[in-house]
Amino acid sequence: MATPPDFSPGQVLTAAHMDAVGLWLVKTQAVGSGVASVTVTGAFSADYDNYRITWSGGTLSSNQVMLFQLSGSTVNYYTSWAGAFYTGAAITTGLGFNNTSSWGAGGGDATTAAVNIDVLGPYLTKATNMRFSGDFVDATISGAGRHTPASSFTGFVLFGAGGATMTGGTIRVYGYRN
Repeated sequence: MATPPDFSPGQVLTAAHMDAVGLWLVKTQAVGSGVASVTVTGAFSADYDNYRITWSGGTLSSNQVMLFQLSGSTVNYYTSWAGAFYTGAAITTGLGFNNTSSWGAGGGDATTAAVNIDVLGPYLTKATNMRFSGDFVDATISGAGRHTPASSFTGFVLFGAGGATMTGGTIRVYGYRN
């Protein structure tokens, strides 16, 4: 295992230093007030095979699941989840979506909304996979999904289920170094 670099103020960084960095910020996008969805373009490219997407600092207008969709594709999404409620020790399993128009990938309410998604191979011309974790009202959830068409995507759409609107915060897209 490699030791993480320890940089000093004013230090000149070499190409070797920079090549050792694992995640690169690709794009940030502010979320407006009361918007039904946010479309992020130019998020995926040949520069990276895999990506991390986060949305923090925002809220939803009602207690809902966050939905995630690759731009331009509204079919063949599969998601499975597991979750635990804060008020009890029971694990809830077997939740998910089968051949729907988007992935379920987090959740929120009027206090906070959280999205943390790894998207695997969205730009590659093959099926795209994703993994997510986050909070949904009074529960912690995590899961995975698959989008079966062998297509290449450059962007995505994030929106609340049930017509919930999004307000505030920032969506960040990071590329995992190949």
